[in-house]
Amino acid sequence: MEWPVLKQLKNGDVLGLGSTAASERTEQLEARTTKADRVIASVCPYCAVGCGQLVYLKNGKIIDLEGDPRSPISHGCLCPKGAATFQLVTGSHRVSDVLYRRPYGTEWEKIPLERAMDMVAERMKKARDEHWEDKDEEGKPLRRTMSMAHLGGATLDNEENYLIKKLFTALGIVQIENQARI
Repeated sequence: MEWPVLKQLKNGDVLGLGSTAASERTEQLEARTTKADRVIASVCPYCAVGCGQLVYLKNGKIIDLEGDPRSPISHGCLCPKGAATFQLVTGSHRVSDVLYRRPYGTEWEKIPLERAMDMVAERMKKARDEHWEDKDEEGKPLRRTMSMAHLGGATLDNEENYLIKKLFTALGIVQIENQARI
């Protein structure tokens, strides 16, 4: 192995920016994205800007995520939070189990997703039924509950907001809003 400074002087590459900076290992390096078998255009989930992202998949798993240069909003750029989306969806720190803490409990326990969904549905139905307003004092129909509300996230698209509005309206919930900006 040749000492780098001698290699630079011998090749006339004083700043070490040319071929002297390369090694056998660097010659073999390639981008993770070249191994992808599929690329999906997506939208960053963090804020209401809606920056475009490209999600690279290999065997159904995310291997990389980049800004989408075709996006008229972000032109391939991502803020630090958007660039960290890869860690958000693939990080080992991400909780992938449903955690439940019983009333007055001090410990979290893992429960199956199906059980958690049933618990949410039962509690929503109970709150709705206990606070149902069928008619007002004059006998005019209300058919509503004021016991709950829904606030949608900034990254929900029109179709998602439409479906949420339909669902919650069907449940008799009238306090429905979203913070969508796009």
